[in-house]
Amino acid sequence: MLDSWDECALCGGTLKRNGKTAAGSPRRLCKARGASSSERRRRPDVSHRHVLEAFLGWLLSKDSQAQADGTATGRTLRRRIAWCWNVVPQISVTGQIHDEIQLDGIYLSGGWCCLIAIADGHVIGWQWCYTEKAAAWTALLEKFPAPRAVIVDGGSGLASALKRTWPDTKVQRCLVHVQRNVRVLLTLRPRTKAGRQLRTLSLTLTRIATRDEAVAWLNALNVWHSIHKDLLAERTYRGTGPVPKHAAPNQTWWYTHYRLRRAYHLMARCVRQEVLFTYLHPDLAGLQIASTTNRIEGGINTEIRYLLRNHRGLPAEHRKRAVEWYLYQRSENPPTTLDTDPARTPQTRHNSQTGRSRATRTGRTRHPCHRRGRPLGTLRMGRQNLTRPDQTHVFGL
Repeated sequence: MLDSWDECALCGGTLKRNGKTAAGSPRRLCKARGASSSERRRRPDVSHRHVLEAFLGWLLSKDSQAQADGTATGRTLRRRIAWCWNVVPQISVTGQIHDEIQLDGIYLSGGWCCLIAIADGHVIGWQWCYTEKAAAWTALLEKFPAPRAVIVDGGSGLASALKRTWPDTKVQRCLVHVQRNVRVLLTLRPRTKAGRQLRTLSLTLTRIATRDEAVAWLNALNVWHSIHKDLLAERTYRGTGPVPKHAAPNQTWWYTHYRLRRAYHLMARCVRQEVLFTYLHPDLAGLQIASTTNRIEGGINTEIRYLLRNHRGLPAEHRKRAVEWYLYQRSENPPTTLDTDPARTPQTRHNSQTGRSRATRTGRTRHPCHRRGRPLGTLRMGRQNLTRPDQTHVFGL
């Protein structure tokens, strides 16, 4: 392709109009050498941008490939967007200090886990891992300055990463997760009176809005424990009844009300760690700190599951890329016009998933300049300008 319509590719001389080819393409003639150029000008950046926008339009919608393509099989769409799966979106780190950051992880089929961080309702970063370990959380947290408060679901790996990375940040435990954990231990209908009272006490957590209400709740928990502490200390010895599943083979006794005891200590441990009512802390007054991770659970994770359900059947790598594009679109001020810089996106138009470039029937392309219709020579398709399907391109703000 010529770098300019006004310059000859061989000598750099001036070109002038010289009619059209049989196919209707304009022909230019070099005044110095008498060589003509008939190659049509193309804008690969514009065509790639349109293809990428069509790819995202299908990926973030409910349409199947056939519906988006308007064909019976969607094969044409798959061929056009094959290179788009290699474009990796990334959110640039701005260094802004947020008042609140919410953290959570979502597990995908295939053994992948995506750790997500949001602030002010927008996604600010993510990290792929196999499980929510401290090392994976640390890799995500190190990207951002320490906020004033962080809302978490209570994972042990995240707690270790927070102590190491953001030691001065106040931690708020998600109250909905606390309620769920208590419900799993006590069930919806506890059999004992103590279990029903503790279950009722846990349900009032999300309705506490003032410090006085928080103090009253803590007093109620202490009163419950003083009344039922003997019940929590009851033991059952091996041979006097059925052996529970949690008992070890060589264990001689266990607590009779094991699950009730665990439910109480779950909430008591949160109280001791001072992570239950952080959103009511005087230092955070006026910041409207959330008490739950509902914004990331319902606003991000649920939509990711809907996205993967609408496009079920994608390979593992394509599922990861779909999640990344969704998170990128949920970032703050995502670009409305996608940048398809040649350094970031493929340079050639692929006609198959093998990455072969569109060429002539003989596998050769005509040289830009040829003398009076006779070619000066032919060139094989140069691999230096082609983009292999296995190459990955980064797309960022």
